[in-house]
This record gives sequence, C-alpha cells and structure tokens, in this order.
Amino acid sequence: MREVLFVSKPVHPPWNDSSKNLVRDLATGLRRSRPIVMTRRGAPPPMDGVSTTAVYGAAAGGFSPALADNARVLGRLLFGARPSLWHFFFAPNRMSSRAGRFARTVRRVPVVHTVCSAPRRDVPLEAVLFADRTVVLSRRTERRFLEAGVPADRLARIAPAVPPLLPPDATRRRALRAELDVPEDAPALLFPGDLEVGEGARRCVEALAGLGRADAHLYMACRPKTARAAEVEGELRALAQRLGVAERVRWLGQTARIHDWLAIADLVALPSESLYAKMDYPLVLLEAMSLARPILVTTGTAAEELAEPLRGEGAGPAVAVEASTEALVSATRALLDDDSAREVLGERARRAASARFGLAVMADAYERLYDALLG
Repeated sequence: MREVLFVSKPVHPPWNDSSKNLVRDLATGLRRSRPIVMTRRGAPPPMDGVSTTAVYGAAAGGFSPALADNARVLGRLLFGARPSLWHFFFAPNRMSSRAGRFARTVRRVPVVHTVCSAPRRDVPLEAVLFADRTVVLSRRTERRFLEAGVPADRLARIAPAVPPLLPPDATRRRALRAELDVPEDAPALLFPGDLEVGEGARRCVEALAGLGRADAHLYMACRPKTARAAEVEGELRALAQRLGVAERVRWLGQTARIHDWLAIADLVALPSESLYAKMDYPLVLLEAMSLARPILVTTGTAAEELAEPLRGEGAGPAVAVEASTEALVSATRALLDDDSAREVLGERARRAASARFGLAVMADAYERLYDALLG
C-alpha cells in the first residue's frame, strides 16, 4: 500500500483549526493509501489507526509553527524515510513553497498541495506553487488560478468535507439551550467568523438592531486570529451599545462547544465579503449544514457556491445575499418569520452536506488524484 506523508501543522487536539481538521478527516477517510500525519513529540496519537511521525517540538505553540518547527519539517522531508507521495496542506506563501520546491527537487517525491485558504491578491501564484498537482477547494479559486496562467493540468478541484453530525431533536435542543443559557423561544443568530476580516461581524450587529425584533439574540463565536482582534471586538461592543442591542449580543470567543451552538441556532450567518485566512467553504458552515441548520453567506465569495442547488432540486441549500446590512436584515427577517422555510432550508442543507461534502466523497477524489499522479 502506498504511503502518503501529510505535511501540515501538528495534527492534535484541540480541533480549532480548519487545515489540521481537514488533514485529520482525510487521513481517517482514505482506504487505498496509508497516511502518515505530523504530530508533536510526546503527544498521544490523534486518531486511531493512523500512522504518525513526531516532527514538531513538544511545546504547544500557536496556530503558526515556529521557525525551529519549520526547520524540523524540512529536515524530515530531506532526510526521513521516503514515502510514495508528499501531500502538503497550507496557504501558499514564499517561504513554505520555496522549501517544498527544494525538497521535491532533492528527493524526487511526487507532491500534492492542497491550498487550504486562498492567498492574498498581491501574491504571485507562479512564485508560490510548486507541486505536481495543486488542489483548490472552490470554483472561484480555481478560476483565479487559471486566469493567472496556472496550467489546468496542474490543478484539481476537491471540496473539503466534514464528518456527519446528528441534528438534535426538539427535546435535546431545548436542553442544550438551557445549558448554554439561551432563552428557549428567542430567535438565535450565530456568527461563526472572524472579527478582523470581511466586515461580517459588524453587519451582524447592525442587522440585529435593524430587524425590529426585540426578542432576537446574536451569538459571536470568533477565534481571535490577529493582534487586532481585541481592538475590533471593543469597537463592535461599542457599536452594539450605541445601537441599543448590547444586552442581546453575547461574545463567545473561541468555544469548545461550537457544535452545540450550531445546533441551537435558528440561523448561522457569515455575511463577510472576504474569506481571507479561512477556507473557501468554511468548515463551520459545512458542519452547520450537516446539523440541518439554515446558513446565510455572501455573494462574491467562494462560499456563495454553497447556495447552489443539488442536481434535481430547484432551490439551493443556503441563502446568498449581497454584502450589505440592508440585504442581511431582509434575508434574516424573512427566515425568522417563517419556521417552515427554515426547516426546509435546513433539510436541503443536510442533504447537500452528505452529497457534496461527505468524507467518502472527498477521500475518493484524493485517492483518484493519487492514482493519476503515481500511475
């Protein structure tokens, strides 16, 4: 059986980073390949039945590996056991791409690179792409790469996936609301995005004020990604105070119970005009879809593709709106006022999560890509 070394951040809990979650789920889904994932020294195996290599130091570190850890990864590539294939997972950048290109040249190992999030617009793609096959996650990013001159035969498009989640019944949902201190009958809106990018957080606060529903509550599940996060949160708290909705906005920060928050939400909204530093299809939205939750995304982003209907269905599994507070208010009000519409949208979302974003679908696509590359 061929061995595939997954080159990524250290794969271990907590599962709060989409790129390492993608590695975890693909590793557990492969059937005709033996994946090897990179972990930290002394860490327990992150998944049963998956081989590991302890490349990273024992320190917990942050979301980006330290320089010493990057050196250890390069050393593993240059001097470690040679697998059938290397599979890289990171957003393209000059330093990592230069190291990958050098190791590929020295060791002559076939390389797949999954672009976990699209690079900034000012990044020259040809300077940072180095693999035999580059995998993009959406048609939008694929089109951008093709327009930049990347040959089509170097590209593959494979959507990310999430493990199936079981939507709670009404009794369990009420219990979860009580545990989370959420009013039982109050409309609950969840924003599971970034504070610092895309203006989606601001739009959600403004939309709460514009709904004309004093019973609606907004829950902000936002992991701070940059040094600006605290400053931006302070600005948004002040905005909520000025608009008179501060008592109905709850700041969750990074939460280990994100699946429970998704499950109790009446609407999961990510009305951000930019998904920079996020996956093209944010995994949290795919998880919401698996939980049969209605989701709302923004036109002009890769996430808009989540609203496309399944074959044979006339309507899509998500709502896509323009990047404006007015459009968000209109769409949110329509959904909150129609329980049946939310239920139908949630069921369509669940079907789409299984058909488009199931683990078997993703794993099979990667196995076929490995087949083609290795002959």
